[in-house]
Amino acid sequence: MVCREVIEILEEHSPGRFACTWDNVGLLVGDFEQEVTTIYIALDATDETIGEAAAAGADLLLTHHPLIFQGLKKVNTADFTGRRVLALIKNNISCYAMHTNFDVKGMAELAAGRMGLTDCKVLDVTYWDLQEPSGIGKVGELPCEMTVADCAGKVKEVFGVGLVKIYGRPDQKVQRAAICPGSGKSVIGKAVEAGAQVLITGDIGHHEGIDAAAQGLAIIDAGHYGVEKMFIPYLKEFLETHTTGIQVIAQPVRQPFTYQ
Repeated sequence: MVCREVIEILEEHSPGRFACTWDNVGLLVGDFEQEVTTIYIALDATDETIGEAAAAGADLLLTHHPLIFQGLKKVNTADFTGRRVLALIKNNISCYAMHTNFDVKGMAELAAGRMGLTDCKVLDVTYWDLQEPSGIGKVGELPCEMTVADCAGKVKEVFGVGLVKIYGRPDQKVQRAAICPGSGKSVIGKAVEAGAQVLITGDIGHHEGIDAAAQGLAIIDAGHYGVEKMFIPYLKEFLETHTTGIQVIAQPVRQPFTYQ
């Protein structure tokens, strides 16, 4: 298959039109007509990731987060983004990003499913398609009423994270939950409006956390990577099911930071 054909399959799942206007998705580096025999999947196109893709003989690097967010005026070795672009070109690796379009058409539903949420609605509507709202995150009902501490335990179990950060009282009883994989600062207000008692997300700062708790919304912060890393095995299975003759390699789980 050529790169264009792989992209068509990915676009059927998560069309680019569902991406937020500030985002930068699609083929960011590469040739639409390049032959693809090996795909390497990761969350971020870091130097380490590109090196692993090259070592694996990958023709296409598929990431969730875009390598290029802002416009580039120069591509050279003086800038870390430029160095990464050059490394991809030198190794004949195309780079494709599925970011907020996948958040809308995959990530939220996957996350809600892992938590067993029912009667789900879109948390933050960002797109209307045939009068049907689509958007970032979900809000729904947990399988039963539980404490925030028990909900945190479930988050650790289903997302495979060792530690979470809790804002609010661990003994607070909750049943209506909102979930927003990635960074959830911007949806705190939406979660409160939707009547959520707990928000499961990542990247919550000190002030956002204590202000949410003051409004009766507990927060379970499982980390940006912690909740979004499911992108990697999900897309591996999806591509293996929808393509033929292509080796699909998933980057091993590796937190981008450590605790000392």
